Formats: sequence, structure tokens, C-alpha cells
Amino acid sequence: MLTYGRIVAVPAMVACFFIEADWGRWLAMWIFIAAGVSDFLDGYLARAWQQQSKLGQMLDPIADKLIVAAALLMLAANGTIAGWSLWAGVIILSREILVSGLREFLGGLSVSVPVTNLAKWKTVVQMVAIGFLLAGPAGDKVWSFTTNFGLTLLWIAAILTLYTGYDYLRATLRHLMPDEK
Repeated sequence: MLTYGRIVAVPAMVACFFIEADWGRWLAMWIFIAAGVSDFLDGYLARAWQQQSKLGQMLDPIADKLIVAAALLMLAANGTIAGWSLWAGVIILSREILVSGLREFLGGLSVSVPVTNLAKWKTVVQMVAIGFLLAGPAGDKVWSFTTNFGLTLLWIAAILTLYTGYDYLRATLRHLMPDEK
């Protein structure tokens, strides 16, 4: 149910983001934060209550990618992420697509690549960055560095994204290359 909620949160966040008032940006940010918290709770509760399912395993990463992609695209469309910072967004989105493909390929080989702690931290930094950026001009009225702080965190997330994406690629290449003896 939490995963379904994250999927439904995407159009709600988009609608709020484009409201021409500060409260719209704040609401978009809070929807995004709620989705991030529900992602953590979803995995934790599924394991704790032993309620993992194939459907949940499939939908969870889709929901995560939908909300992150929607947020980054909105932030780029309205110019919050612009110029060189667009590259940080492109790096993050590219890695998400690449890792999805690699996981699908490895799943076909019955190979599991567990999420590393660094990848988890990457996700936390990325979510915090996007949260600050969603607040944007509304947040800048409260703390003048909101957007700049968000952009700095976005670049940190992009650097972590490159490293963790390389880890997944390296794990996949081991299964693509024939053993040489």
C-alpha cells in the first residue's frame, strides 16, 4: 500500500509544484518527503512483517524512480536546476536507468546485487537535495541558502551516483565476461 501511495504521490507532487504560490512549493516538498519516508518504512515493514512479494519487489524501485525523475524534470523545467547543475540531474537519472537495466539483466541470471551502504547514503543525500530544491524560492524566504544548499547536495549525490553506478556496472561485467583460465 505504501508503494501504491508513492506512485499516486507523483501527480499530486507535480500539481502542487506548479501552483503559483509558496504553499504549493511547500506542499510539493512535503509530498516528496512523505514519499521518501514511506519508501524507508515500506522496506522496513515488509522485512519485519515478512510481507515481501514479487509485485512489491517490482513496484518499489519503479515508484522510487518515478518520484525522483518527476521531481528532477520539474526542477529543470522551471529553471531551479539549470546550466551546469543540469548535469547533476542527468547523471542521477542516467544511473537510475542504467541500474534498473543491470538489475533486470542480473535477475534473469538469478544473480542478486545487494544495495550497498554507500548507495543508501547516496539516496539519502539525493532525497534531501531534491527536498531543498522543491522548496526553492519559498524556502529561500526562510533560509536564503535553501536553493544553493540543495544544488550543492545534488552535486554530492551525483558524485556518489557515479561511484555506486560503477559498482553495479562492475558487478554486472563479471557475469558478462567469460572466465579466462
